[in-house]
Amino acid sequence: YQRRVRKQWYQRRVRAHPPQQFKMPSKKAKKAQENINSRLALCMKSGKYTLGYKSTLKTLRSGGAKLVIISSNCPPLRKSELEYYAMLAKCYIHHYTGNNIDLGTACGKYFRVSTLTITDPGDSDIIRTMQPGTETVAAK
Repeated sequence: YQRRVRKQWYQRRVRAHPPQQFKMPSKKAKKAQENINSRLALCMKSGKYTLGYKSTLKTLRSGGAKLVIISSNCPPLRKSELEYYAMLAKCYIHHYTGNNIDLGTACGKYFRVSTLTITDPGDSDIIRTMQPGTETVAAK
């Protein structure tokens, strides 16, 4: 009896939740992500930055921010607030395609990073590549 009940439960569950179709990212998107990650790693070594939401707001208010990077799973209210502050501070904003775990890994940290502010890029050309309309110039 228990086997029959368990089997029925499993069949109902599979019917209710069919397996999700996983879509692989394109080669172009993957290469762009690696490009951003390598520039970010260089900026972490040679430049100045702040990690986290509160310190990002502080640097935006003080006017020292040059680029703000926001992870994809940052809450919408927080994201819109950061975009508003960035607009007032006249600094660039980049929406990172990965989640906060991926952004933390890209920064070389072992913790999650939802937002990141670059105040001095150092040897990296990350700010020039993130400016709107200059992606073709940076790719050459």
